[in-house]
Amino acid sequence: MEAFTIIQKIAIWVLPVLLAITVHEAAHGWAAKLLGDPTAERLGRLTLNPIKHIDPVGTLLVPALLLMVSPVVFGWAKPVPVTWENLRHPKRDMALVAAAGPGANLLMLVLWAILIRIGMGLPANVGTFMIYVGSAGVVINGVLMVLNLLPIPPLDGGRVMVGLLPGPWAWQLSRLEPYGFFIILGLAMLGVLGKLIQPAVVGLALLMGGLLDISPRIMLAVLW
Repeated sequence: MEAFTIIQKIAIWVLPVLLAITVHEAAHGWAAKLLGDPTAERLGRLTLNPIKHIDPVGTLLVPALLLMVSPVVFGWAKPVPVTWENLRHPKRDMALVAAAGPGANLLMLVLWAILIRIGMGLPANVGTFMIYVGSAGVVINGVLMVLNLLPIPPLDGGRVMVGLLPGPWAWQLSRLEPYGFFIILGLAMLGVLGKLIQPAVVGLALLMGGLLDISPRIMLAVLW
């Protein structure tokens, strides 16, 4: 996207980024409510209103800075609070609540891919913008889904693993949670995180493109 101005980049990325992070967090809250915990509902977090989920750093500052230097952006929202004692089956249900976030990202990835397919059949003055926005939606949701599925607490994948592992192993893994952010940051600084995430995201996007008969260049248009 080197040929695009910063205003054009913002126009392409703003809606996919906001939806990716807000729907992800709202999905945690809805899953918790269905499983017996009304905490998120009481705090007004069962909403797609991005204002309720915005984290000034993760939702605004980090994506804005990345837009300046990178063709790919990501961010995060304020975590939805879950009171695990309210859940009917706490260990199992915490894993289900955690899985709801990446599951929502997968669903959004599919919907953005469908938008690309629709855009391909429209006149260029409308269709091209839809293709780029859809491609941004595919990329950001793919990144958030794959990143969050890494088995490192407090990422969703880590919490899913804690729910699936036998008690002693789950306890050992859960002890990493206070250090999880630093582990992720270290992996990012070493370049390992990108090497883990990029092939999975590209592969997922190309698989979806194959199912919808969308060429790789169109499916990942924002990366070219």
